[in-house]
Amino acid sequence: MVSETTPRNWQDLVAAKRRECEQKIPRDWLLSADQLVLAQENPRLLDIDLPRRCGLLSEVELDLTENYTASQLLIKLASGQVSSMAVTTAFCKRAAIAQQVISCLTETFFPQALERAKYLDEYLQREGKPIGPLHGLPISIKDSFCVEGVQTTIGFVAFLENEPAKTNSALVEMLLQLGAVLYVKTNIPQTMMTAESENNIFGRTLNPHKTTLGAGGSSGGEGALVAFRGSILGVGTDIAGSIRIPALCCGVYGFKPTTNRIPFGGQVSGAVRGVPGLIPAAGPLAHSIADLKLLMSSVVADGQAWKYDPSAVGVPWQTIPASTNANGSLTIGVLGEGKYFPLHPPVKRALDRAVEALTRAGHRIVRICGDDEAQSLAYASRVAFQYFEYGPRKDIIAASGEPAITSVAKNAGPMFSGPWAAQQGLGPFETILALHAARQRVDDAWRQIWVDQKLDVILAPGAQGTAVSHDTYGWPPYTVIWNVLDYPACIIPFGKASKELDPEPMTTGYDDSQPDYHPDEVDGAPCAIQVITPRFQDEKCLWAADIIDRVLAVYGEE
Repeated sequence: MVSETTPRNWQDLVAAKRRECEQKIPRDWLLSADQLVLAQENPRLLDIDLPRRCGLLSEVELDLTENYTASQLLIKLASGQVSSMAVTTAFCKRAAIAQQVISCLTETFFPQALERAKYLDEYLQREGKPIGPLHGLPISIKDSFCVEGVQTTIGFVAFLENEPAKTNSALVEMLLQLGAVLYVKTNIPQTMMTAESENNIFGRTLNPHKTTLGAGGSSGGEGALVAFRGSILGVGTDIAGSIRIPALCCGVYGFKPTTNRIPFGGQVSGAVRGVPGLIPAAGPLAHSIADLKLLMSSVVADGQAWKYDPSAVGVPWQTIPASTNANGSLTIGVLGEGKYFPLHPPVKRALDRAVEALTRAGHRIVRICGDDEAQSLAYASRVAFQYFEYGPRKDIIAASGEPAITSVAKNAGPMFSGPWAAQQGLGPFETILALHAARQRVDDAWRQIWVDQKLDVILAPGAQGTAVSHDTYGWPPYTVIWNVLDYPACIIPFGKASKELDPEPMTTGYDDSQPDYHPDEVDGAPCAIQVITPRFQDEKCLWAADIIDRVLAVYGEE
């Protein structure tokens, strides 16, 4: 007989946690066996319209989750046209359906969310005004954020032994004071340092566009849930593309702000703390640019986020963008294909179409050559990779005896593209100094591009490819460069992969740190472009992204 003090093996811990999570989904929100089989047999989940087909949502609930932006719903919530209880119930049910077929959630707290919605409805009725700008709106959050009374494991089996959070993360506290309803936390990769949202506790998040493709990472659960419309507005984090990669893989909008515009404090992390390196940023995923602005402007607002997190920047959200050319056009620098990171045909086609559309709309296009090594994707990638060598802590995986997931074990990197940014074999202090100097080279080279070319924004690919087969995403050169520079960057969905338009397979020719192009595998996957501005020009980035998004809607169709 095993005593109560005998440590359980990691599989037992996982089995117990999975039972706990399954039991939190109400029985009358469960899909039937036939519906689960249907989902398994049809990888294009969005096409089979499971939320409507399963009959678990009423017509009103389908309408609430499918036909509005967050901004539009907030108008209805603030005026009392629709109750927070109705909206929250609809998104809780749709998130529960999503979880059963794409494994996008970690923790659910539906009863608490409904109780919160009831309180907000009563407040509106009693006071005659909403409690804040996000009154009654359900918002999903990445698993790394702490919610009082809820566990935060970030995909580490060892963390299953941890108690539920005793306090809220800074952003969670702010969202609640702004009137939001929190109802789910979303899935992430083991270590939160790969683009495949899989871990040994909660399994692998699937892409609802095609379940044989990855949903991206590390905020992959957010991207998949938003794409499934189980969330209308979600929050992720990004240190190498972890908001933007899920956004482009899942065909939604995503925004990485300048670090600390959104308070980041109070999260759980597997990284070594206090070591110089790239700093992650928190930011939104949504169905429109307007909703990205909504989250940013609500949280940043009057610059009081520092009261919740001492690292948050106390700079109010600006409503007037920087000036453009006299005729109202943008000067757009276009970053094309990197030497070592060839673009897959659908991505190249989407970027070319975007440039053509913007040219037709009267915007000025400047091609960025990046001849200087310090301007190159390869050099910035090597700087980032060497910083990442400091963490995450590998001892957390070893502590439970769980194995590393496939994408973690691969340890994809850019070192085929050139030497280490800082010489190997240096002492820790000398390495930090050398990396700082290398990063400063990148900063200076890109500052010169902005000044010399008088750019308003940069337009770039979001990745080499679209969403790709599981465990093949590899190194993210087209996103991590903007983390090295700490530039705000926005993903705009634009077009789809097509095996008819791009029928020829492509091999990258380097190693498995890069994905190959397989037309049949990715056919129909969303494509995207990326819009970038210099550090702390977050408002301008979203303002310009909105202009570009509108142009693409008018001129950018096939």
